[in-house]
Amino acid sequence: MGVTAVLMLPLLLLGISGLLFIYQEVSRLWSKSAVQNKVVVITDAISGLGKECARVFHTGGARLVLCGKNWERLEMLYDALISVADPSKTFTPKLVLLDLSDISCVQDVAKEVLDCYGCVDVLINNASVKVKGPAHKISLELDKKIMDANYFGPITLTKALLPNMISRRTGQIVLVNNIQGKLGIPFRTAYAASKHAALGFFDCLRAEVEEYEVLVSTVSPTFIRSYHVYPGQGNWEASIWKFFFRKLTYGVHPMDVAEEVMRTVRWKKQEVYMANPIPRAAVYVRTFFPELFFAVVACGVKEKLNVPEEG
Repeated sequence: MGVTAVLMLPLLLLGISGLLFIYQEVSRLWSKSAVQNKVVVITDAISGLGKECARVFHTGGARLVLCGKNWERLEMLYDALISVADPSKTFTPKLVLLDLSDISCVQDVAKEVLDCYGCVDVLINNASVKVKGPAHKISLELDKKIMDANYFGPITLTKALLPNMISRRTGQIVLVNNIQGKLGIPFRTAYAASKHAALGFFDCLRAEVEEYEVLVSTVSPTFIRSYHVYPGQGNWEASIWKFFFRKLTYGVHPMDVAEEVMRTVRWKKQEVYMANPIPRAAVYVRTFFPELFFAVVACGVKEKLNVPEEG
C-alpha cells in the first residue's frame, strides 16, 4: 500500500500541474478575447505601470490610445510595442499628448479620441503624482497640483467620455488608485487626500451608472515599485512601526498590477486590493479599531521625528 502511494504521488503532482497549465492558458486566451477590438484608453502610458498595461492590452488585440505628457517617450513605447507585435493580431496604437494636471486640455483630448474611434470601451485612469513631507511644509500650490493630477484630471476625462458610454449602454472605467485611498500614512497628506477623493468619486459613480450597464472598477495596490527597486535590508524587528511600515511600502511590480487590471476588465470586478496581509489588515483595523490604528501610526511619527535619518 505504501509503495503504491509513493508511485502515485508523482502522477498526482503531474496531473495537478497539467490542470494548472490548462487553466492558465484558457485564462490567457479569455483575457485576449475580452479586449479584442475594444478601444482602450490608458493615461500616463509612459509610466512603469502604463507601459505594462499597454503591453498586456496591445497583446490582447485592443485598439490602444496611449496618453502621456512626453512625446518622445510615447514614441519609444510605440516602437517597443510595434517591434514585438504580430500585425495580423494587433492594432497600431494611437498616441495622444496629455498632461492630466493641465485640466484645460482634457476636453480636447477626449474629443480627439472620440472623433478618431467614435467610442471608448475601456478607460484606465492610471496617472498619479506623489509627494512626501510634513503637511505644514507642503505649499498649498503643491497641494493643488497633486489634486489636479490625481483627482480633477481623472474625473474630468471620465466626465468627458462618460456620455458616450451611457448612450451606448456599455463601457468600463478602471481607476488605478492606492491603498492610501482607504487609510492615510503620515507625511503623505496631499497624496492620501487626492486618493481618498478619487475613490469617493468613483464609488459614487459606480452606483449612478449601473443602470446604464457601465461598470466602474477600482484597483488599489500598495506602492507600485519601479522595475529594479527592491526593499532594502535592515533590522526591522526592533520596532513594530518599522515592521508595519516596511510591509506597507513593499510595493508590487508594475507587471503584476497590469495583469490584475486585465483580470479586472475580463471578470468585470468592482473593487480589487493588491496588498500583502499587513496593509490589508491595517484597512480593517482602521475601520473597526480606529483608536489602535491611530496609536500605532502616532508612535511611528514620534519615532521618525526623534531618530535622525541616515544619510
